Amino acid sequence: MSQTQLHGTGLPGLVGQDHIGLTVPDLDQALDFFVNVLGCGHAYSFGPIRDPDGDFMTAALGVHPRAEIRRAALVRIGFGSNVELFEYAAPDQQRFQPKNSDIGAFHLALYVTDIDAAKAYLESHQIACRLGPIPIGEGPNAGQSILYFQAPWGLDMELISYPGGMAYEKTATTILWNPNKPSA
Repeated sequence: MSQTQLHGTGLPGLVGQDHIGLTVPDLDQALDFFVNVLGCGHAYSFGPIRDPDGDFMTAALGVHPRAEIRRAALVRIGFGSNVELFEYAAPDQQRFQPKNSDIGAFHLALYVTDIDAAKAYLESHQIACRLGPIPIGEGPNAGQSILYFQAPWGLDMELISYPGGMAYEKTATTILWNPNKPSA
């Protein structure tokens, strides 16, 4: 499949997802969790970024003009995408803990090869897991198992595994990223 076929029409030059950005309350805590608990690689850190007199922060990032990125770090998650962690300070900063059902909520899903071993590992590090792993046996998601948990500061996260693929792949024209099929 050519890149033109893979991407169809849309954003010129789109190749893939580089990273997702997450604002965290404490960068040291977040780095400790991503690197020392999850096993991600810490690539680099930077900051601060601020504009004490101008409107750069609003013009560039859509935040309060006095907002400051105190520190940021990029981490690599296995063979997948990267995560950029931000520690912000802003006069109008809000702290909220959205549920998955709230508009604008999100979660970060991590593919694992052995979801039962991954759950035991998380629990051994005092990371509370929700119900599961839950095997999916019907519908387009058949073949996967999932397990939700939370990072220490409350970020919703998911473990997912589908070593034999998922049912939708049998008839789909677009196949999602799959670590078991790197050419897909």
